[in-house]
Amino acid sequence: MYANRAEIADDKIKITKQKSNNQNKKQTNMNTTKWAMDATHSEVQFKIRHLMVSNVTGHFKNFDATVETEGTDITTAKVHFHADIDSISTNNEQRDGHLKANDFFDAANHPQLTFESSKVDKINDEDYILHGTLTMRGISKEIELKVELGGIVQDPWGNTRAGFSVNGKINRKDFGVSFSMVSETGGLLLGEDVHIHANVEFTQVKEMQPA
Repeated sequence: MYANRAEIADDKIKITKQKSNNQNKKQTNMNTTKWAMDATHSEVQFKIRHLMVSNVTGHFKNFDATVETEGTDITTAKVHFHADIDSISTNNEQRDGHLKANDFFDAANHPQLTFESSKVDKINDEDYILHGTLTMRGISKEIELKVELGGIVQDPWGNTRAGFSVNGKINRKDFGVSFSMVSETGGLLLGEDVHIHANVEFTQVKEMQPA
């Protein structure tokens, strides 16, 4: 009888070890995939209404982003983005200088804007909603961005690439950019909504093989 009990105990230990090994295999299969932004095939733009009749478009010359996913599952993406305020360009030096001043981005005290993702909601195989925290002028706010997956392909050099189109809208006053001026006709010189548009391409980081 005692022998049977010992055999049962041994069987339970074997089953427990087998379950543990299976769990470890699952964790191993779900490796973290890292993606690095390809700056030569990426752009980040913003638009704001001018005199309520047209748009002024600007972009950042210096920016970077990294993404981590579980395999190629977009819904597991962790996105880290930053842009250098001093690299703003609207094709007008005087206007660029004003944007970097305290009335707007205050580059001297807040040299970067950052975005850290919190979750990704899948709409369909191409469309996603990216949630996260945008920090600008030292103020952090939760925002949502619409993301369209252009595709995941392998280039002629054996690299895995992924392309995305990103769109969103923020209110500049939420981030302390309250500069306001009224035109002669009584209209606002600048709108409050800022439209964000980005086309970004990422390359999968290849893991170093052990020597």
